[in-house]
Formats: sequence, C-alpha cells, structure tokens
Amino acid sequence: MKITMYGTAICPDCVEAKEQLNNHPDIHLDYRDITADTTTLKEFLSYRDHEAMFKPVIEEGKIGIPFFILEDGTKTFEIPEFISINPKEQKQSINSCSIDGKGYC
Repeated sequence: MKITMYGTAICPDCVEAKEQLNNHPDIHLDYRDITADTTTLKEFLSYRDHEAMFKPVIEEGKIGIPFFILEDGTKTFEIPEFISINPKEQKQSINSCSIDGKGYC
C-alpha cells in the first residue's frame, strides 16, 4: 500500500508515525516534509485550507500533522485505523506541537 504522509522532523508525532510506516513491510511511504521547501509547504497548505477535516484542527490551534493520504485517496490523521501497527511499536510521546505545548500537532 502506498501512503503519502505530510509531516516534519520537529514534530514528535510525525517522527513516530514515519518510523512506524518505514518499518511496516507492506507500506511504500511517500514522506513529504512540510519544512523542507516552500513547494511542499504550499502543497500541504492547499489541503489544510480546503479540506473540511482540518476545520476543527485549525480552531484548536493545531497544525494538522501528521496528515496521511492513502492509496485510494482517503485522507486521515489516524493511520492506525487503516493499518495494523504492533502495540509495542506505539509510543506515548509527549506532544509539543500545539501553542500550549500540550496538544497534538
């Protein structure tokens, strides 16, 4: 399965998700770092500005990453709903991406 993931190395949730997907034998990951270049950032912002699923994210002062697009076009923030991840691989990181430092990215 091909999965496109938007994220950044400065987001603990993104780092964890990228690692899990890279270690998953059935996944071809197309990772797009939104802080790597302006083109990728604009690509992500196009989704963020036009997809209804981002409305609550924006209202809560979050970024909306990691953001995944599955091979069939499904868009999600929660990849474990679509692939099996070994519970031992799931870490409970302290999320620091929101303005208050307590919420998810």
